[in-house]
Amino acid sequence: MRISAFVLRIIQQVIRDKRTLALILLAPLLILTMLWLVFDSDKYDPKVGMVFSQPQQEKMIKHDDFKVYDSEAKARKAVKDGKLDGFVQLDQKPKLVVEGSDPTVNQLVMKKAQEALASSQSGTAAAPKLKIDYVYGSKDMGQFDSFGPVLLGFFCFFFVFLISGVSFLRERTSGTLERLLASPLRIWEMVISYVLGFGVFTIVQATLISWYAIYVLKMMMVGSFFNVLLIILLLSFTALTLGILLSAFARNELQMMQFIPLVVVPQVFFSGLFNLDTISDWLSWIGPITPLYYAADALKNIMIRGFSVGDISYDILILAGFSILFILLNIAALKTYRKV
Repeated sequence: MRISAFVLRIIQQVIRDKRTLALILLAPLLILTMLWLVFDSDKYDPKVGMVFSQPQQEKMIKHDDFKVYDSEAKARKAVKDGKLDGFVQLDQKPKLVVEGSDPTVNQLVMKKAQEALASSQSGTAAAPKLKIDYVYGSKDMGQFDSFGPVLLGFFCFFFVFLISGVSFLRERTSGTLERLLASPLRIWEMVISYVLGFGVFTIVQATLISWYAIYVLKMMMVGSFFNVLLIILLLSFTALTLGILLSAFARNELQMMQFIPLVVVPQVFFSGLFNLDTISDWLSWIGPITPLYYAADALKNIMIRGFSVGDISYDILILAGFSILFILLNIAALKTYRKV
């Protein structure tokens, strides 16, 4: 009897907490649906080009699935612009040029090029051996080198979001926030103070994680460490301001944790960890509205392709814009608390 009463109390407690109940039922379905959409998508068909040195070569090789370029320079530019994953340069010694930042895509490009050359050979003659050139990366590049920049950004985002959200929540539950709201301190001054205060630890954490990943774990690094640090710091400030903002809508630590499957996990699927070209068009709009999408793109460009600050200025502006937007929303959210 006592056990049944205890069980009934727990059930009623969960049912009364509508947010927890909804997340218990819906969050697993959301994650499973995203996994299904990502892993059950169509097989990626690499974009490969061809450069013929002699006109008769076009008749010898079936190249319907290949885009033809009239010079190596144009084909190489298409690779750098992201329009091609690689191209075949047909000369006395055929050469395959691959983009190089994703080992899986590299293998698909090599397979497609070999099949095209093999189809051009008569009888049992073997396809000519290709010399492989990499625009970025190298043949020794592994999966961790390819995924590393995305994982680096994700872990920085996740831990800063979690720590900032829980810390700010404690400010509310301990009554510190109410006392501050009753003081002459302006709302925007309060928000900036929180951002700068938590920002000190964010800078230390971001620097430590970046240094450890690059110099201890030997993650592939072609560009500048300071450029990586710049992106990680911008991403961390975005996570910091977002964590503070969402904590305003949570009553306790458990509810703050419940934002993770809704806010953090979906970003992983659209950050570049998986090939976004195979995701359905109706779903692909999610990536460009998430901060991790731009941070992962910038980190890959710096660490694998060696891009400079000027080359990733678009990603920098977007990340800075996210931080400013969340700061403004924080100010609006705290004004609501002061009215109460």
